[in-house]
Amino acid sequence: MSGSRGPLCSWLEVSLSSGGLSLLGFSTAFIYCLEQRWVTHACILYVTGVGTVAVCFLTRVLLKRHVPNSVRLWKAAVELEEPEDARIMLSRAVECCPTSVELWLALARLETYENARKVLNKARENIPTDRHIWITAAKLEEANGNTQMVEKIIDRAITSLRANGVEINREQWIQDAEECDRAGSVATCQAVMRAVIGIGIEEEDRKHTWMEDADSCVAHNALECARAIYAYALQVFPSKKSVWLRAAYFEKNHGTRESLEALLQRAVAHCPKAEVLWLMGAKSKWLAGDVPAARSILALAFQANPNSEEIWLAAVKLESENNEYERARRLLAKARSSAPTARVFMKSVKLEWVLGNIAAAQELCEEALKHYEDFPKLWMMKGQIEEQGELMEKAREAYNQGLKKCPHSTPLWLLLSRLEEKIGQLTRARAILEKSRLKNPKNPGLWLESVRLEYRAGLKNIANTLMAKALQECPNSGVLWSEAVFLEARPQRKTKSVDALKKCEHDPHVLLAVAKLFWSERKITKAREWFHRTVKIDSDLGDAWAFFYKFELQHGTEEQQEEVRKRCENAEPRHGELWCTVSKDIANWQRKIGEILVLVAARIKNTF
Repeated sequence: MSGSRGPLCSWLEVSLSSGGLSLLGFSTAFIYCLEQRWVTHACILYVTGVGTVAVCFLTRVLLKRHVPNSVRLWKAAVELEEPEDARIMLSRAVECCPTSVELWLALARLETYENARKVLNKARENIPTDRHIWITAAKLEEANGNTQMVEKIIDRAITSLRANGVEINREQWIQDAEECDRAGSVATCQAVMRAVIGIGIEEEDRKHTWMEDADSCVAHNALECARAIYAYALQVFPSKKSVWLRAAYFEKNHGTRESLEALLQRAVAHCPKAEVLWLMGAKSKWLAGDVPAARSILALAFQANPNSEEIWLAAVKLESENNEYERARRLLAKARSSAPTARVFMKSVKLEWVLGNIAAAQELCEEALKHYEDFPKLWMMKGQIEEQGELMEKAREAYNQGLKKCPHSTPLWLLLSRLEEKIGQLTRARAILEKSRLKNPKNPGLWLESVRLEYRAGLKNIANTLMAKALQECPNSGVLWSEAVFLEARPQRKTKSVDALKKCEHDPHVLLAVAKLFWSERKITKAREWFHRTVKIDSDLGDAWAFFYKFELQHGTEEQQEEVRKRCENAEPRHGELWCTVSKDIANWQRKIGEILVLVAARIKNTF
């Protein structure tokens, strides 16, 4: 019946709009609507009726005599009143409708602190099964500085509700905690999380479930809830490196430097063998410009992890990044004698190389290869040093020797092929790539280079034929599909991109290709959307950040450009073809992430 209008309502609305209805007529109509439970139409009538004063008076009469237990009418009536009158009216409302949570909470909001506590206590007596009253009571105490009561109230809430037969729905309580978080009631949200986070979870599922809960809270922008989950999980699993690491990444992304460093200090006390936690602490100090503190952390890390390769190399990086080259040399020399590894030797070679000490670099490289001849990066460096000196024959020899020891190293095959291409030996370069594909079947990187070799030589038909073969052998390679899109003529690119997405829906290279395609079509909004998708799915792909930044330089505001740059710096990408070409160039060895981003973006030409 509440949805029916009837002819009377239509007539009343027409009469009101024409001004042909007296106060008496309006009153009669209003009462009739309420008696028929046409509450919606009653509201329309009294809002558009003969004046607020008359309506307020009339509403009070109606509530008192006709429908005193109508929650909807009480709420509508309260909205018409000033705060003090509304408080008085709500005091009467909760007497008439003692089971309405909304009315009790509305009254509590209008009362003083002491009276609000009394109101909420009465509400709990009348409605012992509703969690919102308890949560509101906790928020009230927090808002008035009585935070020590918050935990007690939430704990009592769980006990009382259970005693009254209420099942504690974990998901509902977590949602309530998130709402408290967004409303600024931090202590309440954290108390709720601590109270319910373990309910209904099997012991073996706790860690996994809690980490998922924390991720969900972050996605809902309930950061204090996530922080509370991590704190609780760390109490239960104080020796779990993975939990400390997740909490540390959370603080790095959403907290302050101080909160991150405080957490890491606790982390290494519980997990002293977790090198990554020590390294994060040292890096945080270094980024803040506190090099002595970073050194101290690494010294403590050495005590807990003697002869750790990671910590040796972090100490070397700290010194070299701060132009303390002699310190770095001494550290590397100690590492080579006490903890020799291929990476330690590689870093030793690189330090001398970037500092221009070519003879020392070559000597160290030869020494390293005596011990680690199956480490491809040493052969790569040996050849690149020779190439830098225009000694192509020696470079070729180094790469060939390396491939005998490391036949499955894709970068070594690429270096040798590009060397031959550089000196005009296209046939030899082609033969090298064919040989590499035979030794390394289903290798997308080698197929891609084969396609590009022909394309650079102007042999587009051969390039297309090779791409077709490549996709047959590697049908799920995103890097090949992304290249295939731009091998097509412009009218066919959209179709090819659809095919690519079907095969590699979540591959960052394919998403990047789609973003570039929209960019080439000047569909700016769509391009930006796809760039966002790409860096979200793989923030480690430097090429994606570079294209995104280049795009914003051309089509975005300064704020959008700065946002991409900052996000890239936070992500610290390490991979990507263009990215590595710049970041691993010895001329850029001391460049920061933001500087490399600018350099890579400058290399990008809008020729796609």
